[in-house]
Amino acid sequence: MNWWRRDSDERHEAWQELLARARQTVTDGLVVGTSGNLSVRVGDAVLVTPSGVPYDRLRARDLLAVDLAGRRIAGSLTPTSELPMHLAVYRTTQARAVVHTHAVHATAVSTLVDELPAVHYMTAALGGPVRVAPYATYGSDELAAHMLTALRDRSGCLLRNHGTVVHGSSLRQAYDNTAQLEWMCRVWLVAASVPGHTPALLPPEELARVAERLRGYGQR
Repeated sequence: MNWWRRDSDERHEAWQELLARARQTVTDGLVVGTSGNLSVRVGDAVLVTPSGVPYDRLRARDLLAVDLAGRRIAGSLTPTSELPMHLAVYRTTQARAVVHTHAVHATAVSTLVDELPAVHYMTAALGGPVRVAPYATYGSDELAAHMLTALRDRSGCLLRNHGTVVHGSSLRQAYDNTAQLEWMCRVWLVAASVPGHTPALLPPEELARVAERLRGYGQR
């Protein structure tokens, strides 16, 4: 595991960021208790949150990593039960991070529709209207397969009666887009609840324009 030793500094920095973001999911109300999980890829290793351990109890010494086949290469804790979903994303995309939550509004939307429509222009940040993956038991290969189908040409999806999955080129991007997805779900629920009115939606051509503008958004 020479590559693992060489990446020691990057590995520990990534773990510290992972812990900070995991705690933020609780602070921001995206998860309750030990629900939800996060991961970040460092080289050929995946750092991932463990199963059933409150995030405020995790420390640097609890670093947990697996390879892309799911074999543990660092740490003694048991990886999250949703590890199959995380690994499926890394095997099939260029993602460097994955965030899975049980956000309230997003989970509610997942029980109502097959797709969150383009109710806001930030839909473009996720690649288009957000699909809902069919329900399957948590932690199963079946759920991971449904998720991959829903993620086709997208960086985020909803899981029926379950929550959200968002991946990104960095943990910050994956987390920010997760929060954005939860906000859009809340907007859609509020708008759709007004009797006698149907939310106005943005057309594909407008989403394409926004996607192009977002590529150059922010400070260089």
